[in-house]
Amino acid sequence: MSESAIIELKNATIRQADNIILTDVNLQIEKNEFVYLIGKVGSGKSSLLKTLYADLPLKDGGGSVAGFYLPIIKRKQVPFLRRKIGIVFQDFQLLTDRSVKDNLQFVLKATGWKNKKEIENRIEEVLEKVHMGNKGYKMPHELSGGEQQRIVIARALLNSPDIILADEPTGNLDPETSDELAQLLMDISKNGRTVVMATHQHDLLKRFPARTVECIDGKLVDLSTNETEEVESQESEINPQE
Repeated sequence: MSESAIIELKNATIRQADNIILTDVNLQIEKNEFVYLIGKVGSGKSSLLKTLYADLPLKDGGGSVAGFYLPIIKRKQVPFLRRKIGIVFQDFQLLTDRSVKDNLQFVLKATGWKNKKEIENRIEEVLEKVHMGNKGYKMPHELSGGEQQRIVIARALLNSPDIILADEPTGNLDPETSDELAQLLMDISKNGRTVVMATHQHDLLKRFPARTVECIDGKLVDLSTNETEEVESQESEINPQE
């Protein structure tokens, strides 16, 4: 396993129960890198992300995430892995009977925060980062879809994770809001976090270019590597060695 990579899979098989979803997966993602994960519905994007945060076991091949070796991770270690990962869901998963502030407070208390002032300060910090500093008192149903997703990103940032895994975060949003959230996630990456964003919105890739890997035909293909190889191949054809 590479020492510099914060996420690495080597000859891994991704399974959902007894079903093989992806085979011979090799993936290496460095610290502070932004990577798109694309593929059709049912191609394995969500299963791959679930494997990275140990919701699905990795039984075949090697894999490490934030210093945890996935094939032998124990159940009691999983919460410690997940404190290094912020997860952004497409369907928000906010507590509908609590305000934005109370949603965030619930997560902090559940992960061991006790000091009231520190909790308040941290909530203010993450809400400001996602440009929602004045929305803490709101209930989820009072927010637009884009605003709710910003709160979900704020929730993912609470414990200062090394990695953000975003599963179709713009899937239910209009194009303008999708652009705003893609830019926000890119900014988060530039400020020192690894971001893996699953999406089926290929137009985002053109407006906000970054390394892209694709789940296709039961494999994971690094499109950035393929493009480099194609360019090198074309150059060698144009300028053959004497």
